[in-house]
Amino acid sequence: MTINPEAPVRVRIAPSPTGDPHVGTAYIGLINYIYARQRGGKFVLRIEDTDRARFVATSEQEIFNSLRWLGLSWDEGPDVGGPYGPYRQSERTEIYREHCDLLLANGTAYRCFCTAEELEAVRKQQMTAKLPPRYPGTCRHLKPEQVEGNLATGKPFVVRMIVPPHAGEATTSTTFRDELRGDITFEHNNVDDQVLMKSDGFPTYHLANVVDDHLMHITDVIRAEEWISSTPKHVLLYRAFGWQQPRFWHMPLLRNLDKSKISKRKNPVSLIYYRQAGFLPEAMINFLGLMGGGMPSPTAETAAGQPAAKASEADIFSLSDMLARFEVKNIRLGSPVFDLTKLKWLNGEYIRAASPESFFASLRSTILSDSYLSQIAALVQTRIETLGEFGNLTHFFFADDVLPTPEVFIPKKRTLEDTLAFAAEQLTVLEATDWTHETLEPALKQLGEEKQWSVKENFMLLRAIITGSTMSPPLLESMIVFGKARSLDRVRRFLDTQKKLATGKR
Repeated sequence: MTINPEAPVRVRIAPSPTGDPHVGTAYIGLINYIYARQRGGKFVLRIEDTDRARFVATSEQEIFNSLRWLGLSWDEGPDVGGPYGPYRQSERTEIYREHCDLLLANGTAYRCFCTAEELEAVRKQQMTAKLPPRYPGTCRHLKPEQVEGNLATGKPFVVRMIVPPHAGEATTSTTFRDELRGDITFEHNNVDDQVLMKSDGFPTYHLANVVDDHLMHITDVIRAEEWISSTPKHVLLYRAFGWQQPRFWHMPLLRNLDKSKISKRKNPVSLIYYRQAGFLPEAMINFLGLMGGGMPSPTAETAAGQPAAKASEADIFSLSDMLARFEVKNIRLGSPVFDLTKLKWLNGEYIRAASPESFFASLRSTILSDSYLSQIAALVQTRIETLGEFGNLTHFFFADDVLPTPEVFIPKKRTLEDTLAFAAEQLTVLEATDWTHETLEPALKQLGEEKQWSVKENFMLLRAIITGSTMSPPLLESMIVFGKARSLDRVRRFLDTQKKLATGKR
């Protein structure tokens, strides 16, 4: 039972506020935005914030800022309201509990009282037997009096959905239509009895996703192909509720040049990085619009890593061009390559095409903004004797590439191998740490103690990587001004460059 084809089009994106907004969110957001605008429909922004362990308080606003920077506006969302709110999942928990109770009442879900230790023991047995790890359905067969007894004693439980076959059913597979791929069938022996409600009372993605999409009247779910394997669970939930299911479109994943899934280890993935590093939003939207082939006359493939200057002028188009010509049904299933070389070329084309006034305005809104300059000035005011010396201490704030020589970054009595290994450990710590002086300093010092690196060695290495020198304004304060996204990118590029130098690659 699918959605009425005459229903007004409604699409959504549903990012999680667990860190910096991802380029993948912008890619999927762009396709949803175009699909809705072309059909006179509604584009909804929903915040999926039920993962409280990974929740980052500042992330939601950064999502708003980054999408608006790209020119993607939404019709309904947490900050603009709408008829089907609230649009934050953390504010909808009672809705999910009510719908979970409906499934328990109609026999399509059950309470599971298995402990984490019991589940781990089963998982180990399955792995020993070379079976795929999955829940064996133990609590499916509890008698009502057993369930009531567990509830009476306050035993913790989760709620799981029942995946057929079970009593009275012979269904062994689920088929759904993907609008890009046609019919897709999953055998149920590959579909687990999915947890719908966690023991803390928060829903899992699967329950919240289906309930929200239904109640918000979403007609088309346009998302990344990594969710294909979850779609049978969602289809089963729609059936369990007796609801019409939306149309499903699964977009090919963005890939690195080596065809691996795009990741921060090989490409900057934070939209904050691209904004702070001076990429123009028009170029970023244009680049994302090239992914997948939704525009007519796509450019012929170029050699990996080669500048895209040889590409045709058809590669350059605006958001309004996409609204006029983009066809989601023409998306190619081959993996679109997120080629940073091509993005830089494209950005350069936009910079060169800008008027001097527009170019200066772009500089003033990013790396020459009053806010950025004032923070830098405060760091060096007591360290210079003439204004002309300002650039001597601050050049690294404005440079894109900073590459220290081994004489600068390798501490005395340390080898190159030891130093690069420790730098990789520093990167791991920085990725996981809140970007404040109060959290960065103890985290780095703890790493130094664990690896037996002195505070001087530890911070001098990081100073060299970030600034290219042994002399700079206060390191941690400088990193906070420079920003987490750009600081992490600088450390990653340092490690990548040293790896290439070690293997003789350029």
